[in-house]
Amino acid sequence: MSEKIYRLYPECKDYLWGGERLKTEYGKVTDKTPCAESWELSYHKDGLTKIADGRFLKDVVTKENLGENCDKFEFFPVLIKLIDAKQNLSVQVHPSDEYALKNENSYGKTEMWYIVDAAEGAGIYCGFKRDSSKEEFLKYLAEGKVEELLNFIPVKKGESYFISAGTVHAIGAGCLICEIQQNSNLTYRVYDYNRRGADGKLRELHVDKAVNVIDFKKYSPGKFGDGKTDGERILAECKYFRVRELRLSGEKEFYNDGSFTAITVVSGEGKIECDDFEENFKKGDSYFVSCRAKTKICGTATIILTDVPKA
Repeated sequence: MSEKIYRLYPECKDYLWGGERLKTEYGKVTDKTPCAESWELSYHKDGLTKIADGRFLKDVVTKENLGENCDKFEFFPVLIKLIDAKQNLSVQVHPSDEYALKNENSYGKTEMWYIVDAAEGAGIYCGFKRDSSKEEFLKYLAEGKVEELLNFIPVKKGESYFISAGTVHAIGAGCLICEIQQNSNLTYRVYDYNRRGADGKLRELHVDKAVNVIDFKKYSPGKFGDGKTDGERILAECKYFRVRELRLSGEKEFYNDGSFTAITVVSGEGKIECDDFEENFKKGDSYFVSCRAKTKICGTATIILTDVPKA
């Protein structure tokens, strides 16, 4: 087995809003129904990613494999998921590191979404349409019409959205998303359409905490480089992760200096080679490539590349 690259085997989640596309179209093998999420690259205790021999990725990867760009963190910085929203997800918000460390003994969560696929008319909620306030937000929430305050964005395949901690958001029904986020599972749910969980009870809300962390200003989307270089496009960058889209048509070699690279195939197929490792890939496959590994990929595919920036 190569120590430079690992095929990843995700932990899947059966949240009540999920569908079956991750199993039927993206090759996820699980007994869970529905299959709402697959945690493609995860060091988080709530869903650890495995490698081919059944060990957890976190137990085989070394500090050298991660690269020196990760040295600034006390924890593995990234968590990557595929999300299939058959129903609307709850309206929610994530706290910042500062708030979460003080109040939850956890890190917060900044994330980005890449739209892998979207049904006609599907969309997301991202922040507020206009400047709002705690008082107005609570009023609309009590009246069951909080969505009227939120910024609804119809989405299309191939688009991406950066969601800073403090931004109220929700994934709408019909979206299939690749989410790259901080390594955290901390969410404050504020509205859930009065849905009940498997136990028949209304799902827990966290409104009191949420209003302490929400950014009530009008939503302003993050802006990143739009230019393409050698088929690549930067989608998002923050201190925890850098995300690029690679439209592969033919062959590409890369050498990742300073950080590991996570490969998530969202469409197409091809072949990947690294060290003594060679394998055909298809959409839904994910790989961890160690720092300073030389990798060659060929085929026709759309691939999400995630690493940790130096700064």
